[in-house]
Amino acid sequence: MPLSEHEQRMLEQMERALYAEDPKFASALEGSGLRTYTRRRVYQAVAGFLVGIALLMAGMVAKQVWLSVVGFLVMLGCAVLAVTGWRKAPKPGEQPVPGVAPGRGQARPKRSVMNRIEERWQRRRDEQGH
Repeated sequence: MPLSEHEQRMLEQMERALYAEDPKFASALEGSGLRTYTRRRVYQAVAGFLVGIALLMAGMVAKQVWLSVVGFLVMLGCAVLAVTGWRKAPKPGEQPVPGVAPGRGQARPKRSVMNRIEERWQRRRDEQGH
């Protein structure tokens, strides 16, 4: 069940307060969870890649072209997942800064689609004098 707008705003306020109060603790909590998640995702992608190789080989042995194509597509998808997961994973000891992309210069903070829509809606209301 998704959170309501009010609950989402409260959660965001609590997160900001945690970062303001103890940024080191908040970064440590966020970094370890993200690192574990991305590591697990990369391992799953590698396992899927191996399954794709097995499907490709089985398709070649059984002379079933469609099975080989499925194996290749599984390999391709898993390779993309592994590479993107590997790039997003924070390095050990690195403390990710929320909203800032690592390895880039003047990176803009990440904003969700809903935040951008809400900002546009608010600007329109302000321009109309509501």
